[in-house]
Amino acid sequence: MSRGRAPRRPAGRYAGPPRHRYAFRAARPAGPSTGRRPADQGRVSVFLAIALVAVLVIIGLVVDGAGRVRAMQRADNLAAEAARAGGQAIDVAAAVDGDAKVVDPEDARNAANLYLARLDEPGVTGTAEPSADGEHLTVTVWITYDTAMLDLFGFPDTYVTRGTATVELVTTSD
Repeated sequence: MSRGRAPRRPAGRYAGPPRHRYAFRAARPAGPSTGRRPADQGRVSVFLAIALVAVLVIIGLVVDGAGRVRAMQRADNLAAEAARAGGQAIDVAAAVDGDAKVVDPEDARNAANLYLARLDEPGVTGTAEPSADGEHLTVTVWITYDTAMLDLFGFPDTYVTRGTATVELVTTSD
């Protein structure tokens, strides 16, 4: 073969345009026009799957964390309201007659427990206990919070939050 000429092709078969040994071969476009798909098309990478689960856990922590905070605030508010109801349980007959306004600790406990019983909210329980000296009433409320997302990832399904309030059973003698 001589150096300046392209190699001869066998007669009768068309093999396309002559190719030089330094000619660049054009890249075929990927996609349906070639009939072949790239090897990774349509597959989810492992990183993306793990990242998606991590993002869902973070969203679950935010949603359920906020729910737990709301449940704790609600428990504190209900305990304070029940304690106020108990603190207003004065002996009405003595107060009307002009005698001292006295709060009976047992009446205060009954009033606070009655307030809690009338709430009629699912997952809310509470107790009211007067102190040993009869000057304070402590109300404790428990609220059961049902998680919205975290139970899907193995966290507990419910959390119990507690709120406490104490009221001073004030009496006057005037």
